[in-house]
Order: sequence, then structure tokens, then C-alpha cells
Amino acid sequence: MPGDKIFELPEKVLQFGTGVLLRALPDYFIDKANKKGIFNGRVVVVKSTDSDSSAFDRQDGLYTICVRGIENGKTVEENIINASISRVLGAKTEWQRILECAHNPEMRIIISNTTEVGIQLVQDDITADPPVSFPGKLLAFLLERFKAFNGSKESGMVIVPTELITDNGSKLESIVLELAHLNNLDFKFIEWLENSNTFCNTLVDRIVPGKPNTEESANLESELGYKDDLLTMSEVFRLWAIEGNESVKEVLSFHKADDAVVIVPDITLFKELKLRLLNGTHTFNCGTAFLCGFNITREAVTHPVYGSFTKRLMHDEVAPAIPFTIDEKVKSDFANNTFERFCNPFIDHQWQSITVQYTSKMATRNIPLLKRHYEINDSAPVHMAAGFAAFLLYMKVIRKEEGKYFAKRKTEEYEIKDDKAEYFMNTWAKNNPDQVVSDVMGNEDLWGMDLTVLPGLPAAVQECLNDFMTNGVLATIEQLEKIKVTV
Repeated sequence: MPGDKIFELPEKVLQFGTGVLLRALPDYFIDKANKKGIFNGRVVVVKSTDSDSSAFDRQDGLYTICVRGIENGKTVEENIINASISRVLGAKTEWQRILECAHNPEMRIIISNTTEVGIQLVQDDITADPPVSFPGKLLAFLLERFKAFNGSKESGMVIVPTELITDNGSKLESIVLELAHLNNLDFKFIEWLENSNTFCNTLVDRIVPGKPNTEESANLESELGYKDDLLTMSEVFRLWAIEGNESVKEVLSFHKADDAVVIVPDITLFKELKLRLLNGTHTFNCGTAFLCGFNITREAVTHPVYGSFTKRLMHDEVAPAIPFTIDEKVKSDFANNTFERFCNPFIDHQWQSITVQYTSKMATRNIPLLKRHYEINDSAPVHMAAGFAAFLLYMKVIRKEEGKYFAKRKTEEYEIKDDKAEYFMNTWAKNNPDQVVSDVMGNEDLWGMDLTVLPGLPAAVQECLNDFMTNGVLATIEQLEKIKVTV
């Protein structure tokens, strides 16, 4: 429970995004530090979409994090009322109030999670009310900050993006700088932008399914004694790795409250292990498992055959293909730990939530694995090929209605939430499955390379896709695992 004094703490953080990951990781650490009297600052949240924020207003920004899982062999069940958020402001209707935050001398930190597609260069007018893109909004805020404090070095911000893309801080910084030039901003501001602000590369790792299903929500509300429209389920494991020096540590003082906030000069080790073994495995698996008939991760990985498929994918194909030198035991231990997290009996992590922006995730997380695999092998990776085939089948759009795209799993329809859904709808409508494989894998705009040049991969994907469509996905996976065991 938060103490009364927490509500009097100054606002020190501007956060772009209201999502469950932010609430269960950065905001979790800030709340924990505040309760220990360490950070002593609260968060102003910027809501960039049209999503409803009335729950935050109704609950005074308070929400419950229900932590469930196994830690060091012991069951952990913890309920935390988080009081880190002071208010939520809508970018579309309250942009001027957001800019006013730039005048607050105690506000030194900006955090974001706008999904992987949020950090993109868009031709943006930063004088708009508000700018269209997240980088545009960020640049406008920093310009307001520069003006408010006459460009003093001390007024610079520490910007900590949590979007799961490689070198997220560096990429965001380059986009913001390019936008500054495109908007013809004063060179003194650009100099301040480069020299007085710190953009940190980061990595976040925590499975956060969000709100539980109706039955579990009712049970939790009965246990808690109150209704919470923002109730957030989370696993025990947590990691926030941030690239930074001692001055960054000083500003991000909440790191002292939890060893899971790691601020070091180079986070590549953490990044590669998590991005490839956890996220990469999830991305190869999400369409495959969902089309097998599994809705949550635990159902799939505890299935005797699908669990075997996942272990072989992780240990035999993903781990050896990580494009970074890591000790084999470290990789093996991380893979085993990750598999145990997938099996968490308390977390209903929906496969479909992992398929959001499926194409982008496949490109950033898994294409580097395929490239590295072929640098050390001359044959197609069987499990990766199956995962890619399932991705293609999952993206087989059958209809579009009111800007939404739908596909079908047996007799039930599901919605595809992906920026490339229109492309896949047209590709499937015009081609047979083999040609779909050829066209999609050869699309360099999607993958940054022509995947059809990888020896044996197109044929392996075509074979899997045809088997999926003829025999069913789970039956094909079962046959594949029998062959692997026999071999």
C-alpha cells in the first residue's frame, strides 16, 4: 500500500505510453523506490492514442500489480498497489499541458513504449498540436524544454525508450536529430540536443499478460476487496538493462531499489540473450502454437510434443545462431530459465498478444538468426522454417472490414493486428501457397534481404506450409518431432 506522502511527490518522469509493460516494469521500479524513500518522484503519462483513460482518472492513477510465479523454487504471490502515476494526459486534446511539463526543473527523465513501429522517421511538423509521430512529439517537448531553461546544460533529459528494437536509444536519437534538421531548427538547439541530453539503449524483460480473464478477475477482486479496471498480472522475473554512465545512474536513482535495474556501459549480452532466446522463440512460436489450437503459452509448452518442438527450437537452432559471442553454458542456462518462465502456472500469456506487429517482430528478432544460421550451417533450420511457414499461414487474411483484417483458424475467425496485413491479403489473394512463399521471402522491403537465396530455406518453408494446410499444424509438428527423434 502507498503511504500518503507519496501523493505529494514531485513529477520527475514523462512517460509516453499507458501499456501494461510500462506499468509492470518501469513504473513498478519507480513505485518500489518511492516506497523506500529513494527516488521520490512520480510519472506523468502521455496517452498518444484514442484509448480510454477514464480508468486512470477514476482510480487517481492507482492500479494493482499482481505478481505471480516461481522464484528460487518458491511460489510467489504478491499484490502491489502502484502509486507511481500522478496523472494521464491525452496528446490529442491536452498537448499544451504536456508541453508545460517541460518547464518543470525536477522532470529529468523521459520513458517510452510505443511498440516497435513507434520509433520511425515520419515527415512531421513539430509545431502541430500535437505532432503526428512519437519522435515528433519528443522533439517538440525537448524544444520547449530548451526554451524554458535557455539551453542550460543542466536542463538536459535522460531519454529511456523501452521499445524492443536493436539500439533503441541510438535509433531514436538519430531520428529526432534528423527531424530537427528537417524542421530547420536553430543550430544552438541542435547542439544542446546532442550534447546535453542522453538517449539510452535499453532492454526490458518481463512477461506481462495484463488483465486476467473474467473468472480470474472476479477471484482476484474478491481476494483484494475492491474492483480495479487497471489490474495487471505479471510474472516474478524482471529485468531492465540500461546503457549508461555514472551521471545516468544518478538521475535514474530508482535503480537502487532493485537489482533487476542494471545500468552498465554495454548491454549487448542481456540484449542478445533476451531478444533471441525469449522474444525470438516467441516470434517463431506464436503463429505456430496458435494455429495448433493453443491460446496461451503454458498450454503449448507443457504439451509433450509441442514442448519438445520449443526446446529443440531454442537449444538446437536459436541459441547457436545468436549473432554475438556468448558462453555456451550461459546460453543453455538462459534457455532453460526461459522455458520455465513459459510454463508459469499463474500467467495466461495469450499467443495472439505476441502476434501484434508479427511482421516487424519477425524482421527484427529472427531474420538475423536465420542469417547467422547460414553462416555456420549449409542446411535449412527445420524448426525455424516451420515457424516461418506458420507466420505465413497466420497472415492469410480472408477479409477486411472497417479497416480491420481477419483470418481463420479452422472455423473461428481472428483479427490480425499488423501494419503489413493489406500486403499479405493481396499476396494470398493472387497466388498459390508456393508462390506466396517465394514472393514474401523475396521481398527485401520486409526483411532487408532476399531470403530465397538462403539454401534450402524456401523449399523447407513451402513443404511445411503445404503440410500445415493439408494435414493441420499440430499433426505436422508431431510428425516433424518424430523424424527429429528418429534421426
